[in-house]
Amino acid sequence: MKTTLAIPVQKTTHSKLAETDFSNLVFGKTISDHMFVADYKNGEWTDLRIEPYGALDLHPANAALHYGQSIFEGMKAYKNEKGEILIFRADANAQRMNESAVRMCMPEIPEEIFMEGLLQLVDLDRNWVPSGKGASLYIRPYMFATDNYIGVKPSDTYKFIIFTCPVGAYYSKPVSVKVETEFTRATEGGTGGAKTAGNYAASLFPALQAQRAGYDQLLWTDGKSHSKIEESGTMNVMFDINGTLVTAPTNTGTILKGITRDSVIRLAKDWGKPLEERFLTVSELQEALENGTLREAFGTGTAATIAHISKINVNGKDYALPEKKSDSFSYKVLHELDGIKYGDIVDTRSWISKI
Repeated sequence: MKTTLAIPVQKTTHSKLAETDFSNLVFGKTISDHMFVADYKNGEWTDLRIEPYGALDLHPANAALHYGQSIFEGMKAYKNEKGEILIFRADANAQRMNESAVRMCMPEIPEEIFMEGLLQLVDLDRNWVPSGKGASLYIRPYMFATDNYIGVKPSDTYKFIIFTCPVGAYYSKPVSVKVETEFTRATEGGTGGAKTAGNYAASLFPALQAQRAGYDQLLWTDGKSHSKIEESGTMNVMFDINGTLVTAPTNTGTILKGITRDSVIRLAKDWGKPLEERFLTVSELQEALENGTLREAFGTGTAATIAHISKINVNGKDYALPEKKSDSFSYKVLHELDGIKYGDIVDTRSWISKI
């Protein structure tokens, strides 16, 4: 790994590595030893450093706590059989984070700072990357406002942090989902296309109601008519109807531009899989479920990669999907993506950063 920035490193005096049970990882609960930190002030990013992971000192008037200027990303690092660390499409995460920053009136992060902070941090904590298929190191870059000021305006100062977590599988089994036609995640002109904290806060209550009713996730519909499927709670969603892959477009500003989604689309096009980037209506979905033309439905996202959907509730009625076959498109694309991420399949698209 070649580095271009000299980032000062303060190593922890007490590593938690020996205390960690890698055979029993709960997603997002175990944090690695170090974090990368940078501060934005006077119009530039300064004081880049890697330091022990620890608590932050926040003022009660912190602007992010009051006005919600907070954005984040999520990606994963994997360990191949040679012990090398592979990070999947980190440059795409850097680009998307800057798109979120622009929408939230926050400063963009130079790609060099994003990538160098990320690569040097993961290299330092490389022993935290779990071995074995299904395990990975989850990487969380995020930025938040740091002005200590009570007033509705963009902050002048910000903090950018990256920390990591060793994780196992996000979903251990296929998921059940419910089509949401009352609550709204995002509307045109809003912040649905940005990966900002407020979007997730707004989704918590309806998602909790669905979970209490026995469903793992929601299928969000558009905020105007609730007639078109947009995305799921933690992932984009795709439907295979009569051999054609259908997924919602991301040009409305209401749907996150998922990097796994984009990867699946690119593979589908390379393989000649019929694909339509359009909104699937709720009535179309219900009809396809009733007449058997819906071959499969699955979510795409960093946490799960591919999350197979086993049941969909539409207008109060549960529909069980056909049992997934090993030759289905979702299994084929999952095998391809996992193969690239773990180094078993040659990366011909420059998706991997190797440490």
